[in-house]
Amino acid sequence: MRDRIIEVWVGLFMLVSIIALLILALKVSGLSNTIGNNGYNITAEFDNVGGLKIRSPVTLAGVKIGQVSKIKLDSTQFKALVTMQIDSSQRQLPADSSASILTQGLLGANYISLRPGFEQTFLKNGSSIQDTHPALILEDLVGQLIFSLKTSRGKL
Repeated sequence: MRDRIIEVWVGLFMLVSIIALLILALKVSGLSNTIGNNGYNITAEFDNVGGLKIRSPVTLAGVKIGQVSKIKLDSTQFKALVTMQIDSSQRQLPADSSASILTQGLLGANYISLRPGFEQTFLKNGSSIQDTHPALILEDLVGQLIFSLKTSRGKL
């Protein structure tokens, strides 16, 4: 009987441990950190999204206010159409706000930074941001630097 009680306690301990590990995995992966159904969607077109991914943060003044929910290619204009899900507490974003794709640190992950405008009308569900700034690709910048150094040496 005593062995049976110990086996039940060990089984309960293992079950609680597995549940705790699953919760920890969800918290670390960011899958449990969603905006929810009460947010609203806005879109923006970018010439180049770089390494932007679904669930990348959307920030305003460095504070996360949403996340990227969808990235697809516009087959007519050949631009990336990015859909962002914004938290419902941020309903006062001016309609002339701008969106930039920035990098966390020198080689970090990409995210979208919103810069508010000055209009009195606000973005709502289905709105589109017109003023966008694409991602800066480090390889392109290095290539331009090398090319400019080669051409400046050739003229000397």
